Amino acid sequence: MKKILVSLAAIVALSSSLAANVNNQTGCGLGSLIIKDDSTAVMLALQATTNGTFGNQTFGITSGTLNCKKTQFVMNKQTEEFVASNMDQLAKEIARGEGEALDTLAELLEVSDKAAFFVSLQENYNKIYTSQDAKMADVLDNISTTL
Repeated sequence: MKKILVSLAAIVALSSSLAANVNNQTGCGLGSLIIKDDSTAVMLALQATTNGTFGNQTFGITSGTLNCKKTQFVMNKQTEEFVASNMDQLAKEIARGEGEALDTLAELLEVSDKAAFFVSLQENYNKIYTSQDAKMADVLDNISTTL
């Protein structure tokens, strides 16, 4: 009987996911769907515990479900190393909207529409490179959020 009730509660929670808002403390996942109240530390702990117990945030992030926003790009070690090694060249090419390093970055990120990708990067240059001493992680984060 308990399994049926838990299953029904999960179905109800998942079916109402379209109207749910993700809080900025525990993020997305089953916990944010089942436990809507995030006004106290206890409720936030329950959300985080639920997410951790069911191990569902990774699935939600990669699939765009469970109240999670699907990432556009999967950043891997090779991409991070390439950007770290080519920061200056990428900055120049993003400003121009073309270049060999930019082509390589698009391939590493598996971008299907390179022309639109290059235009978007060029238009958002100041959002990507927020300072002259921008770090690789910041640049990659800014690229993923501006597109």
